[in-house]
Amino acid sequence: MSERSTDAPRIAITGAAGYIGSRVLVELARQHPDWEITALDNFYLGDVRSVGDVDVEHVDIRNRDRLEAALDGADVVMHLAALSGVDDCEAKQDLAYEANVQGTENVAWFCRKTGAAMIFPFSMAVLGDPEEFPISVDHPRDPMNWYGRTKLLSERAIEDFAAGAFPAHQFMIANLYGGHEIDGREISKGTVINFFLSRATAGETLTVYEPGTQCRNFVHVKDVARAYLRSAERLLEQLDAGETGVEKYEIASDEYPGVEQVAELVQSAAAEHGHDVDIELVENPRAGEETLVSEFPVDTTAARERLGWTTEHDVESVVRESLAADGE
Repeated sequence: MSERSTDAPRIAITGAAGYIGSRVLVELARQHPDWEITALDNFYLGDVRSVGDVDVEHVDIRNRDRLEAALDGADVVMHLAALSGVDDCEAKQDLAYEANVQGTENVAWFCRKTGAAMIFPFSMAVLGDPEEFPISVDHPRDPMNWYGRTKLLSERAIEDFAAGAFPAHQFMIANLYGGHEIDGREISKGTVINFFLSRATAGETLTVYEPGTQCRNFVHVKDVARAYLRSAERLLEQLDAGETGVEKYEIASDEYPGVEQVAELVQSAAAEHGHDVDIELVENPRAGEETLVSEFPVDTTAARERLGWTTEHDVESVVRESLAADGE
């Protein structure tokens, strides 16, 4: 990284108490202990209050004045705060719009006024059912649910805000899995693989939404957190170079098994440690509102070549290690 004209870079993170945000804090402290970190969250879901010597400050991104005061002086804003669940967004559409669209525009407006760089995940939910493979950020947008629509609105808004004003990275992130620890506490989220692991540990049936053959691309939360770190490093270089505008990255792996296939892996691994669990196909409550493709390869060339980022975790190893640890 090139020399900064100021003292230690200041990195601000919204959504810092959450599943990904708290892991990003861990990575930042580990790799760049000299950086100044500002961590913000409204604690809607995430409840991590501190990571190391960084306290998470209560700030709601919908309150623009309060947000801008908290972000003051930031060189890079990692904007992770969002209402992220498909079901939650559907049930609370006004809140999803206020948080995911208006809140994101508040962050982008701060960056436009100050020149701070921005990182924003817009999710593969913006695609709907992909029409060709491998998936890339250049694919047509056709979201199938309100969550995806809010992310698409924000993706487009950031493009306009960033033009000629600040550099921004946008992440199209695959389906997350895995957990991490903070002060001995497991931080996780009920994503597909994590859900299966939790039920297997409890000896409960693994319920798979029909048809079961639908594929997802899976990427570990720790790998995603490292992508944010690499992105921040590159953005600081771009700030020094006076660059503006958006770069987009696919943050994914080369693993895209069917959901029932994942359940069978968990079932098999659980049996090795004394957990006898069944698999049951159940009616899909999101029929017509989620992707049902039978393959999901993703082109991660940009992240590999420009960010120097690759995955370090694989599904089978994580599943087996998780169940082995539980069986000890």
